[in-house]
Amino acid sequence: MWIPTTENAKDGLFMRKALRLAEKGRGFTSPNPMVGALVVRGDTVVGEGCHAFAGGPHAEVNALRSAGDKAFEASLYVTLEPCNHFGRTPPCTGAILESGVSRVVVGMSDPNPLVQGGGCGFLREKGLKVDAGVLERECRVLNQAFIKHVTTGLPYVTLKAAMTLDGRIAARSGESRWISNDRSRLFVHGLRCSLDAILVGIETALTDDPLLTARMGPRTRCRQPVRIVLDSMLRLSPESQLVGTAHASPVWVACAGGASAEKETRLKEAGVEVLRLPSSNRQVDLPSLLKELGTRNITSLLVEGGSRVLGAFVEQGLADDFYFFYAPKILADPEAVPVARGEAKGSVAEAFAVHDVSVRRFRQDVMLHGRFREQLF
Repeated sequence: MWIPTTENAKDGLFMRKALRLAEKGRGFTSPNPMVGALVVRGDTVVGEGCHAFAGGPHAEVNALRSAGDKAFEASLYVTLEPCNHFGRTPPCTGAILESGVSRVVVGMSDPNPLVQGGGCGFLREKGLKVDAGVLERECRVLNQAFIKHVTTGLPYVTLKAAMTLDGRIAARSGESRWISNDRSRLFVHGLRCSLDAILVGIETALTDDPLLTARMGPRTRCRQPVRIVLDSMLRLSPESQLVGTAHASPVWVACAGGASAEKETRLKEAGVEVLRLPSSNRQVDLPSLLKELGTRNITSLLVEGGSRVLGAFVEQGLADDFYFFYAPKILADPEAVPVARGEAKGSVAEAFAVHDVSVRRFRQDVMLHGRFREQLF
């Protein structure tokens, strides 16, 4: 049974350290969660670990191995409820019992409806003291993508756009390089590295001919996202950079049922995977796309545009959060490309609300990060 408790100052301090450890797995644990763990005797950390990659040992196991015999009668802090079921690895509750720890402090319950609460309940039944719900909100924020995917089967959707101060993502010609500065773009490459997939519309693919790879430099460990193009009629050129690199890194093209079979064959021969999906108004049905991505273990999706694609995700209530970069530039052109295009709203009261907005600067660029949903998953 999941029994939240109120943390004291020391428990909060150690859980924050465990959260920082969990961050080390960002971009490498999907479709599993990011988890951090500490073994503490008195006020001293004697072992620590994180879930470093999908299929690898869980954070608790790594922390207990690090502590060795010092784990006996110690406390284990872990950001996510220890598993009590067999998956790709044995249940962590067994390793916890064998270690001899006397207390387990948990950040959040396991969101999987099939196993929720099982780990804490099992450990309590075996006589361990278990305190739960320490920094629960922070732990949930860390794993929003995992929580959404395991509870809904859908990926967590993040919108990204770089724009001028008057909200334009490109000149009327479609040219957009570069609105944001190099520091902002490096942050975006980090986003690409941390999420499962990146999506653009066909107009962006045709205008910019992007690679959509994460470029972090030779010293930074980086996992490449699956690159997805929303292309109802399969207009993507076989000569594009995306198609040309499809054998090296996955490229998926989502099309509607009426797209040319001949074009599909050419793209497949070049190494592109074509996803034929239901259509809505001759466009790929976005809910169907997200459902398909979820079945393929895509837990997080970065949508980078263009404006009609961004607008569609907002209008249909499919976006979860956003990173919007504002550069110190003004186009002052009513024909320049806005950040989002969709059905016009007749009043301010009808505007889409955002929540928990934070601000960060990259030199003169300003980044806003927030959520489209008031409640966390």
